[in-house]
Amino acid sequence: MDENINYPDYIESVFEFKVTAGQNPQRLDVYLVNSIKNATRTKVQKAIDEGFVTINGKVTKGSKKVQPGDLIICKLLKPPPIELIPEDIPLNIIFEDEYLILVNKPSGMVSHPGFGNRSGTLVNALLYHLGHRDRIKIEIEEDDEESNDEGKIFASDSIRPGLVHRLDKDTSGIMLIAKNPEIHSQLAKQFAERTVEKKYLALVWGKFDKTTGRIEGDIGRSSLDRKLFAVVKKGGKPAITEYKVLEEFEYLSLVEVNLLTGRTHQIRVHFSHIKHPVFGDIQYGGNKIVYGYNNKKLKELYTECLKMANNQQLHSFSLSFEHPITKQKMKFEAELPITFSNIIQKLKKS
Repeated sequence: MDENINYPDYIESVFEFKVTAGQNPQRLDVYLVNSIKNATRTKVQKAIDEGFVTINGKVTKGSKKVQPGDLIICKLLKPPPIELIPEDIPLNIIFEDEYLILVNKPSGMVSHPGFGNRSGTLVNALLYHLGHRDRIKIEIEEDDEESNDEGKIFASDSIRPGLVHRLDKDTSGIMLIAKNPEIHSQLAKQFAERTVEKKYLALVWGKFDKTTGRIEGDIGRSSLDRKLFAVVKKGGKPAITEYKVLEEFEYLSLVEVNLLTGRTHQIRVHFSHIKHPVFGDIQYGGNKIVYGYNNKKLKELYTECLKMANNQQLHSFSLSFEHPITKQKMKFEAELPITFSNIIQKLKKS
């Protein structure tokens, strides 16, 4: 794939201000945030740090006080609008009728387009599958690209068919897609009212004292890395995860997971928080040997399995919901990815 598709050249906007005679001394960054429509402090500070802001022709700091008569020039960069391109990408379709589609999303596929994922997503593939051939432009005002907040794109009315929920890029499994806004609204309501039952299979590090358990802990942005999430004491959203141990392999366990809330990275964050990170999870500590490293045989086995797993072994295998038109209770299951299945078989043999 051409990387330029996902990371196109930014659009430059230039703003010029002549500070009026009645202006009180004010920090440069504050002055610009107040003077430029829809400008965030993060965007302005980034422009200042990169030398795109000058006062009287000189690059300066955000703390510099502006004075009457100053000439301020500020250059802000933003990515161009996202264009959805229908792409002929194979889909593993579990069920389809005139109202909705269920697919078994492979690990490695991004669910929906984002500022760094403009091509190769599930939505691109679905558009082609449904007969679309023209590009669809999505006008979205980007507040802060580094926040990695794709919620605005995800919720955009421009994206049809509509994803009713999402899975992380490296999480595989069932995804439900609505073919029109009315169906999307009805299915989304079921998710909001928690009448949808969605279950996952996860291979996690360690053994559990009990065969069933419940993890509760508010989830918010990690203070160490804003692109990741963590269980936090303040500023997070309530999150509840239930699990059942299906099988144990020395220092690894196969668990069935039921989400009572739907927070970003919830399963990965919660299991990492209780020292049972998902096997192979690079971002939350599951891509190294957590337990059993003092046992030579187990260390060799786990090292081999980690090499087989190029991402977290987490799969959304079951989904139950009410069909919005027929009102029939529907339940579907998605088979495990080959890699996940092969790792389980290897652990069983050993």
